[in-house]
Amino acid sequence: MGKKAAKSTRKFAASGQLKKTIQARHKHQQIRKRNQNRRGNKDGKHKQRVEKDDSDGTEEEEEEEEVEVKEKPRKREKGSKPMTVDDFLKGDFMEESDDDAEIEDGDEEDEGLDADIEEDESVADDDSFASIDDLDDEGEAHMLELAKLAEKDPEFYKYLQENDRELLEFDATKDEEMDVSDEEDEEGFDEEQEAVLPKLTLQIIKKWQKALLEQQSLRALRKLLIAFRLAAHLNEEDQKLAWSIDNSAVYNKLVTTSLRYTPIVLEHHVPYKKLPNGKFRPPTQTTKFKTLQKLILSYFLNIIHMVSQMTDNELLCLALSESSKLIPYITSGRKAVKLYLKSCLELWSSAEDDVRLAAFVAIRKLASSSEESILDHVLRGTYLTLFRSSKSTTVYTLPSINLMKNSASDVFCIDHAMSYQQAFGFIRQLAIHLRNGMKLRTKEAYKEVYNWQFAHSIDFWCIVLAKACDVRLLAQNGGKESELKALVYPLVQVSLGSIRLVPNSRSHPFHLHIIRSLLHLIKHTHIYIPISPYLVPIITSSLTPSSRPKSSTLRPLDLEVHIRVPQQYIKTRIYLEGMMEESSYLLAEWLSCEVVQASIAFPEIVIPIVVSLRRTLKEAKSGHGSIKDQGIVKTLLERIEESAQWVEERRKNVSFAPGNMNNVSEWEQDLKSKVADAPLSKYLKVQRKVREKRQKLVEKARKGEKTTLEE
Repeated sequence: MGKKAAKSTRKFAASGQLKKTIQARHKHQQIRKRNQNRRGNKDGKHKQRVEKDDSDGTEEEEEEEEVEVKEKPRKREKGSKPMTVDDFLKGDFMEESDDDAEIEDGDEEDEGLDADIEEDESVADDDSFASIDDLDDEGEAHMLELAKLAEKDPEFYKYLQENDRELLEFDATKDEEMDVSDEEDEEGFDEEQEAVLPKLTLQIIKKWQKALLEQQSLRALRKLLIAFRLAAHLNEEDQKLAWSIDNSAVYNKLVTTSLRYTPIVLEHHVPYKKLPNGKFRPPTQTTKFKTLQKLILSYFLNIIHMVSQMTDNELLCLALSESSKLIPYITSGRKAVKLYLKSCLELWSSAEDDVRLAAFVAIRKLASSSEESILDHVLRGTYLTLFRSSKSTTVYTLPSINLMKNSASDVFCIDHAMSYQQAFGFIRQLAIHLRNGMKLRTKEAYKEVYNWQFAHSIDFWCIVLAKACDVRLLAQNGGKESELKALVYPLVQVSLGSIRLVPNSRSHPFHLHIIRSLLHLIKHTHIYIPISPYLVPIITSSLTPSSRPKSSTLRPLDLEVHIRVPQQYIKTRIYLEGMMEESSYLLAEWLSCEVVQASIAFPEIVIPIVVSLRRTLKEAKSGHGSIKDQGIVKTLLERIEESAQWVEERRKNVSFAPGNMNNVSEWEQDLKSKVADAPLSKYLKVQRKVREKRQKLVEKARKGEKTTLEE
């Protein structure tokens, strides 16, 4: 007996392609030998004899070839040489000989050979992935421990209970029947070009599910992903089809099964390492992983293609959440990483909220890679997508932009050292725009600063630095400061410089946007930033206008979605009242910050503010100031003076000198725990509740909901 053929060889022989390959090989040998004979006998003496006996020579060549075909297997039977490619293509190890296949001559031979070669080159992934089947151990069935599955992945176990309870009650004695039916399905697929394509049914998918659950079968996984490729490219031209899908239920079952089961099977066979800092490392380059890598990459690209065409939000969220679990296996494919990042960023910036969150989870998982180049691409792509999406801001787009800013800031806090490089470059670009505006003093240069993209960029970097340099995070890290803290000073300088660039009253909404961003930074980092010199002038200009305000029936101006006052609102009473209320609230919020209110120098800090507001109130009584605005400023002034007295009473018993900074810090730290009892803090708390209630009424009115006077 000859050497036993390998399993992959037997599988290829059983697939039905061997007969075509043998025929193509025979034709190729026939043509090659005939051409060699003709070249060897082309001399002047034997030319006529060759033309005369051409047909006889062809018959002799056929006889010689038959002798060679019969002799080569005998040499191999002696065991002197292993099976060669020629031996394999002869197919002598099979039970039935294919040597008596009919051979045609002339042009038909060439056409048949070319067709077979083209067919071999266009072999689909299901043939190139055939070696994956060898990874399954034939005699060992790895039964899945369902109790452990419930502990490790309760969400997936719950999904099985709700949708595929039959899989949890499987019968292990049906393995052989399943294998036989799978082989029949494969044979049906091998003859698909000559007959009708086999129909994919729910029963076939359930068989694959059982194999995946019971044995973690890579063979079943390959079949499932080949069918998924069909679903991803359904109704597209020039596609080699393995199944026919004519039922929406089968389609949905196939897609959900592929998305949910594939990560679990892959994690079982090729687990990846999770680092303590939240990052991950891709699986080691074992033989099994190298064999699976092409299949995983093909499946991942199919997911990307399908995501770009999906319209169902629920299925889209499932595709994003499950595909993010495959990221550790495809980090070596940079093209796939870039395509996936681009697709996720597009959904993150334009889809519904639930899809946005699912896309962000995928982006964050991609940023958790231990490779710095991938994180660099994610950081840059995230900021640029946010920058482009914030070009225009309305009442309807503002919530989505805020969601993007808050989620993107989380990505920038994964690795502070890498984020510093990107943040430094982007903040420097903002500074360059500001410098050009201060030098050129032209309308176009001012527009480079006074726009929504600049305002949202300042706000975004304030959120990032506030999250990275938070004082509570500093205490958890044992006092170790973040690398991003060095960017606080340049960012504050750019922010304050943009306020001073165009100080006229029509640009006050833009100034208030920048001040809100700086207030957020102050609250979290406890860094003192002097904001009162930019708020008090807005209050005084609103309280003492140069001319009598115009009466108007316009609705109150929403300052959150405007950076420049519309022409019809200029010098109207409704605009001045709104500006006065907003600037007074922001001033009270700044004074109530712990770094200001709990400072031992608080009574001295508020002296310039108190003096300026008192002078403005006197001028407003004799001018065109509104009585309502005067009441707001007067109430705020009283709370400021009461808070100054509150601090003075607590520093009466101080016995240390101002130069003893350690004692000063201890005293201020003790006062921070009592700031909530200060008069200014209580005033701000009431004002915040009033504003929240008003905002809810506005939202209800915008949505068309009914409101009552009691609300």
